[in-house]
Amino acid sequence: MMGGSSSRIAAGLGAALFVGYCIYFDRKRRSDPNYKNKLRELVKCWTGVNEWDFIAGRKKQKAAQEKAGLSRLPDLKDAEAVQKFFLEEIQLGEELLAQGDYEKGVDHLTNAIAVCGQPQQLLQVLQQTLPPPVFQMLLTKLPTISQRIVSAQSVSDDDIE
Repeated sequence: MMGGSSSRIAAGLGAALFVGYCIYFDRKRRSDPNYKNKLRELVKCWTGVNEWDFIAGRKKQKAAQEKAGLSRLPDLKDAEAVQKFFLEEIQLGEELLAQGDYEKGVDHLTNAIAVCGQPQQLLQVLQQTLPPPVFQMLLTKLPTISQRIVSAQSVSDDDIE
C-alpha cells in the first residue's frame, strides 16, 4: 500500500515538474526578442517573398476578412496570389495567437497549411513553436479546410467549362 501511494506522488510530482518546465520554456521562447524575426525569416525562406511587398494593402484585406468571417482562398493556379495569401495567413495567425484568440489564429494557420507547397515541413515547425493544445486544435481543423479547398477547386473548374 505504501509503495503504490509514494509512486503515485512521485509520478504526480514528475508530471507537475514537466508541465512547469514546458510553461517556462514556452514563455522564454516567446519573450525572445528575435522570435518574430526568426518566424519572418522562415516564412521568407519558404516563399521567397519579402514581407514588406504586400503589407501596403493588408489593412483593406483585414477589414474584408473580418466582415466575411473566413479568408477567401486565392486562385490556386496563381503562384503569386498563393504566396501572398500564405504569408498573410501566417502573419494573421501569429498575431491572433499572440493576442490570445486561439480559435481565429488556428483558422488562419490552417489556411496557410492548406496552400503551402510543403505542408509537412510547416507542420513540423508549428509543432515545435506552438503550445501542444493549440497544435492539437490545428490538427483537428485541417480536414475542414481541405474540404473547403476541394469544393473551391471544383467550383472554379465548373467556371472554366
